[in-house]
Amino acid sequence: MAKKRAKRSEWITIKEDETVAEAYERLLAEGWQVIGRREEPVFIEEDGEQKWLRQNIQFHVKMNSQV
Repeated sequence: MAKKRAKRSEWITIKEDETVAEAYERLLAEGWQVIGRREEPVFIEEDGEQKWLRQNIQFHVKMNSQV
């Protein structure tokens, strides 16, 4: 039976109640290395119209091998 490979990287979403800087520091403290970032708008439908609600921000991370 073949061995499963460990995930090399993943996308982690920033919590709604934390800033980008706080999330970055938290990820570094947990042993992650940030290798990318993406943002996607989140919309809600109100009265038949789409309205912007917030930005969904994610960091692309991999486990830091030096930790």
